[in-house]
Amino acid sequence: MSALTSAPAIRMAGVVKTFGAVVANRDASLEVQRGEIHALVGENGAGKSTLMRVLAGLYAPDGGTVAVNGRDVTGWKTTEAIAAGVGMVHQHFMLVPTLTVAENVVLGTEPTRGFTIDLHRAVTEVEALCRKCGLHVDPRAKIADLSVGEAQRVEILKALYRGATVLILDEPTAVLSPPEVQELWGVLRTLRANGGTVVLITHKLDEVIAVSDNITVMRAGATVSQFPTQGVTPREIARAMVGRDVNLHLDAMGAAREDSAHCHESDDRVSTPALRIANLRVLSDRGTVAVNDLSFDIRPGEIVGIAGVEGNGQTELLEAIAGLRAVRGGRIQLGPHDFTTLSVRERADRGLSHIPEDRHRRGLVLDYSIADNLILGRQHRFATRGGLDLARIAANAVEQVQRFDIRPPLTELPARALSGGNQQKIVIAREMGREFSVLLAAQPTRGVDVGAIEFIHEQLRGARNAGKAILLVSADLPEVLALSDRIAVMYGGRFVTVLPASECTAELLGPFMTGAAA
Repeated sequence: MSALTSAPAIRMAGVVKTFGAVVANRDASLEVQRGEIHALVGENGAGKSTLMRVLAGLYAPDGGTVAVNGRDVTGWKTTEAIAAGVGMVHQHFMLVPTLTVAENVVLGTEPTRGFTIDLHRAVTEVEALCRKCGLHVDPRAKIADLSVGEAQRVEILKALYRGATVLILDEPTAVLSPPEVQELWGVLRTLRANGGTVVLITHKLDEVIAVSDNITVMRAGATVSQFPTQGVTPREIARAMVGRDVNLHLDAMGAAREDSAHCHESDDRVSTPALRIANLRVLSDRGTVAVNDLSFDIRPGEIVGIAGVEGNGQTELLEAIAGLRAVRGGRIQLGPHDFTTLSVRERADRGLSHIPEDRHRRGLVLDYSIADNLILGRQHRFATRGGLDLARIAANAVEQVQRFDIRPPLTELPARALSGGNQQKIVIAREMGREFSVLLAAQPTRGVDVGAIEFIHEQLRGARNAGKAILLVSADLPEVLALSDRIAVMYGGRFVTVLPASECTAELLGPFMTGAAA
């Protein structure tokens, strides 16, 4: 009994996991004590999510051992992991779109009244959990009607509802606002204080410093180092992850300010906006007004960043500009041309690129190969009289995989076999690897490692400096501050303030994001 009590909450040793020719884990190890928040970091494709799916019973390891609270559980099933208090919040949602929030949270453990499911009790219990955790979402809403941020909250609620004492979080804050992130940290610290254990997978190194006790670094499927968080800097963590110095957000802000000032020296010579939105009105999936009489311009050679808590109309705005959502009023203009009623393909052919916020719903066909995903929406440009030009498609794939460092570099591999960050690189390569004049970039670095973030930021700044107009929406406020020339805060379907980025700070923008400032 005493040996089990003193054993680590998690001990994984020599774990191997392969998928055909792809080696996801090779001799990976992890040790986490009870009552600890442990950060698991590494580049995209380093094997972090795979290792945690082995722990959660989703994958059986091909080698190595897994122990939880001193008990050998190697090869256990998901149901056994859940029963033992191991819960995993996945980077990509595992929700039933046609069910409500409450129905998804209690799915598999439904409260009953007699022989029927007690939906009223389910709603009541989920409402109480929302209040306790500070993760607010309507229990009666359908998952299909939620924003990406709201859906992420449901995933966290699912694990907590099942009483998880070992909680695995895979990029949990990717779609949360700064106040919501702080509320989540409060939940995790309470869990830790009560003897619970948390494994946090994140690419946000400031989060690692803020909340974790210890850090494990993975690279190329293997564990390369483990060290205490206290005293370490984000730059040192990044160097351990990628094996070189990395230009982080804060380092980039000075360069961004200089680029911005240089860019606007010639503003007076630019007469026609690259993108003009006039009195735009767009409805949400629920039929409510999501974008309310919005007007703004973006000039060539300018990045306009939109900050704000998810669910305030950002998604609907970009979908309307991209042609994915009907416009109920107003006008969309690219250069001198009215694009309001054009199709998605017509907009793309005329110079509009779009990085969607949800790569699975809007950006990829997961069962298609990397090569095929890299031509989605442009396949007509690779067509011949006899069908698609396979040689050109293959050559395009090789070029983009190399340019955007997509891993593994196997162009015939299906997109679903890649890590989330490398899936995102496919979308960015397709949208930025072609000619465009206006780029809609929604969460462009979501789920992407620090090295890739640096590369994507360089691509965005390079496009801006080449005269492209970029509308950036990101839940990562430091990213908006680092990249933007002007920053708009969106609240309730409107821009409540628009300021030069040089005048903005997180402290200034925070009250506008929450509606506390007019």
